[in-house]
Amino acid sequence: MRRTTLATVLAAAALGLAGCGGDDGGGVATTGAETTETIVASETLDGEVGPGFDISMAQSKAAPGTYELLVDDKASSHNFHLTGPDVDIATDVAGTGPSTFEVTLVAGTYTFVCDPHAGTMNGSLTVQ
Repeated sequence: MRRTTLATVLAAAALGLAGCGGDDGGGVATTGAETTETIVASETLDGEVGPGFDISMAQSKAAPGTYELLVDDKASSHNFHLTGPDVDIATDVAGTGPSTFEVTLVAGTYTFVCDPHAGTMNGSLTVQ
């Protein structure tokens, strides 16, 4: 009986959310006979460096827009440095822990590196 009740509640919640109004900038917009679709990018990007000689971003591609970049720096011998068109942000090499940055990305390629180990610890993010 619980399974049926939970399924019913979840289905009702999904229907309620689907019918919610408001303009979040995504979905399909209709103007007269013309229909345009807008693509909404995720609001966050996730980066990680350490504890070994690893550096990564959860995303390899993103749409242009403003994001919150969440970086988890797990080693005091590394940093996470993101550069690209109008972006140059980095965590401190000696520091560890989470850092949050607001970044506005435009079409192009962004690179992320650990500055002390840039030859082996690097990657890229394509914005298109």
